Amino acid sequence: SALLLFISIMTMFMSGVVAIFEYDLKKIIALSTLSQLGMMMFSISLGLYELAFFHLLTHALFKALLFLCAGILIHGAGNTQDIRSFGGLGLNFPLVTVCMNLANLSLCGVPFLAGFYSKDLIVELACQYSWGISVLLMMFICLSLTVLYSVRLTYLSFVGPYGGG
Repeated sequence: SALLLFISIMTMFMSGVVAIFEYDLKKIIALSTLSQLGMMMFSISLGLYELAFFHLLTHALFKALLFLCAGILIHGAGNTQDIRSFGGLGLNFPLVTVCMNLANLSLCGVPFLAGFYSKDLIVELACQYSWGISVLLMMFICLSLTVLYSVRLTYLSFVGPYGGG
């Protein structure tokens, strides 16, 4: 339905924009979950029910890994959730860095990771529907926002300068 399509795209867009400006690690991960729920509703609005369920399952797996890694980072950074005080944690937590980056890459839909197989099918089949160029443009903007806040999270947590006290 058109209403569900509109609500799902707006959910993806607004949660993506808010996640870009957020500094709380758990809120960023929760907002990315909201964005992916919008993606699932987008899939349902196109009539792709099985694909939405498949995305739900794959998303649950890499999101659980993200939250586990976030818990380790929060504990290791002195019980702070503010990613501005992280920075350079890649050297102190190499295994967590690898796991969190794999989960983030899967969230972004990088080929041959779990998120790719569900998200790419949704995008591919959405391109075949004739809802118009504006719907496709908004979908691709929302997907770009996911990549943007994931890269920002990785940079501020593992690569950027140490900002904690």
